[in-house]
Amino acid sequence: MRTSHVKASDTEERWLLFDASQHTLGRMAARIAVALMGKDRPTWTPSEHGNTHVVVINSGQAKLTGNKDGQKEYDTYTGYPGGRHVVSLAAKRETNPEQIVTLAVRRMLPKNRLGARMLTHLKVYGGSDHPHSAQQPTEIEATI
Repeated sequence: MRTSHVKASDTEERWLLFDASQHTLGRMAARIAVALMGKDRPTWTPSEHGNTHVVVINSGQAKLTGNKDGQKEYDTYTGYPGGRHVVSLAAKRETNPEQIVTLAVRRMLPKNRLGARMLTHLKVYGGSDHPHSAQQPTEIEATI
């Protein structure tokens, strides 16, 4: 028997559309990460990306469970003394709602160059309009 190695160029390209206002943030991010890696396809290969593009709309309206709306914070550090910045989820929703979904998905992808390349296939928009209608993305419904 021979082990087959399927290249990303050999798999067909697909586009998925997630409406964040209908999904819970963590569950949606997990499904997006699996789709970007290609683990939901029978042709999955660890060293190749899944040839899947994901479009997320209404990113600022993503649902969260529990009391995360009031308690969740995003922590960054510049590397300099006193360079720690903490931003609440409410402030992030107002200033840059796209980062809420992008950060959640990025932390679920591999921490290497391939993971960074997979993240370029994620397109996140704060509103309900997106410029990818020509690709006819398949809308993914929320599960529970």
